[in-house]
Amino acid sequence: MPYFEIDLELDHITADAIGQPGQRVFYLQGRQGNRVITLILEKFQLQSLAIGIEQFLAELATQNPNLPEASSDYQENDMRLQPPLEPLFRIGEIGLGYDPARDRVVMIVREIQETEQDPEKAATVRFWGTRSQFRALGRWSIEVISRGRPICPQCGQPMEPEGHFCPKKNGHKH
Repeated sequence: MPYFEIDLELDHITADAIGQPGQRVFYLQGRQGNRVITLILEKFQLQSLAIGIEQFLAELATQNPNLPEASSDYQENDMRLQPPLEPLFRIGEIGLGYDPARDRVVMIVREIQETEQDPEKAATVRFWGTRSQFRALGRWSIEVISRGRPICPQCGQPMEPEGHFCPKKNGHKH
C-alpha cells in the first residue's frame, strides 16, 4: 500500500465486528462529516485498545485534576458501523496521545507492515477526538468483544459451539 497520512477531526468513532463468533472481522471506524475511514483490526488489538483507553484517561485525570470527567455514555444504535465498509488497511500499531491546548485525544494507527519496510513509511491515520468520544469507544469495544464465543471457566479460552477441548479438564481427578 502506498504511504499516506490522514488526520480526522472526529464527529464519531466506533468499533464493531461482523460475522459469527469465531469467524468475526473487527473494524475501527471514524467519521468527519461525510468522510468515513474504516480499518480492520484483530480482536486482541480491540481488547488492548479498550483497556489502554481507560488507563490512558485515568492517567490524564491524575495528571490534570481540573479536567472534567469524560463521559462513557453512548447509544448502541449510534455505535454500529456505517457504510462504506471498504477498509483502508489492516492496523499494525495503535498509539494514544493528548493535546492539552485543545483538550483532544489522538489515536494514531499505522498499517501492518507485510515486509521489513521503514516503519515511517507505513500508511497512518490520526483520529482526533474528545476524551468522552474515546471513553465511549473503550466501553463499547468491551461490549463488542463480549458478544463473541463464551469463555471456558476452567482454562479461560473461547469455547466453540461444537465443543471445547479444555487442557485443564483432561479427564483426571485431582
